Amino acid sequence: MKAYRHTWRSPLGTLHLIASDQELLCLAFDQNCCACQSRLGISELSERANSVIDRAQQELSEYFAGKRRDFTVPINLQGTAFQKRAWEALQRIPFGATISYGEQARDLGIAAAVRATGTANGRNPIAIIVPCHRVVRSDGTLGGYAGGVQFKASLLELESRFPAPGAS
Repeated sequence: MKAYRHTWRSPLGTLHLIASDQELLCLAFDQNCCACQSRLGISELSERANSVIDRAQQELSEYFAGKRRDFTVPINLQGTAFQKRAWEALQRIPFGATISYGEQARDLGIAAAVRATGTANGRNPIAIIVPCHRVVRSDGTLGGYAGGVQFKASLLELESRFPAPGAS
């Protein structure tokens, strides 16, 4: 598969975006870029942005500025059937909300699969847009995050600063 990669210095740190001509394939933090790239089976990687990356970067800029809550850039989540179900569940968590890993596992219909759910979240190939940062431990502490717990805390804090219209 031919793909494009662009490194972007976001307001919270370095992000790597990988896309095909049609879809975003990966949005990774510095330390996870190579793992994401190898899982995708990319045969040819061009070190430049394309229209999909440009759109993703624009939407992310709007998100960081508090002007976007939902993303419309087309994505392609590649993983196991269970991982895809877990990542789809993440996309149903509203902007500014959090749920526990246990709640996510129950949402998947497998309440006992808390660890498997956490592992799937940790392999989420499209960070931020597929909001695994919105999943916390049952006691309210943050738990782990592929970009680091500080990045997770920053994303949650950013979302708390921009409540939904009409919220008090």
